[in-house]
Amino acid sequence: MLPGLGTQLRHLIELLDGAVEEAYASAGLRYRPRFTPIVRALMACEPSTIGQIAEAAKITQPAATQTVTLMIKEGLLASEPGPVDGRQRLVRLSPRGRAMLPRLNECWQITQMAADSLDASLSRPLSQSLDEAIAALGTKSFNHRMAEARTQLSGAESPSSKSTLRKRPTGAGKNDAKKKRTRAA
Repeated sequence: MLPGLGTQLRHLIELLDGAVEEAYASAGLRYRPRFTPIVRALMACEPSTIGQIAEAAKITQPAATQTVTLMIKEGLLASEPGPVDGRQRLVRLSPRGRAMLPRLNECWQITQMAADSLDASLSRPLSQSLDEAIAALGTKSFNHRMAEARTQLSGAESPSSKSTLRKRPTGAGKNDAKKKRTRAA
């Protein structure tokens, strides 16, 4: 049985993130690949709310909240109450996070060069396929596609297409043929 799409994607992420994480460690950084969208969002617009970070990073708000919380614990980000609404938090790079930027930029350059090398070795660039898949899911979500598949599957299982299994009466089986031959004789 071939692996499903989810299995393939998880395996691909493990292969990519594992190598990138090793590169960060080799550069002396305590940093995870999942931090990158947050850092890049803050590099573009700082300070930002969690909602702004999620939108800029193209991740869900719960994922942004979870990652920002982890990064604050790691000392990479700082958070303060918003000026208008104290419940809203403004997030920025901490001095430690900002000090990592030159080494992070170098790691990101290396990562991009490796990604370009991967794209060049494929029959079709992975980045192009991913862009197309993301755009297609923006047009019609995977939830919608699954609902359509569910409808098709339930339509294909109409009563006429279902196999009907009849229970054999007691005593049915090998002896039935013998009885028929005896009666016919």
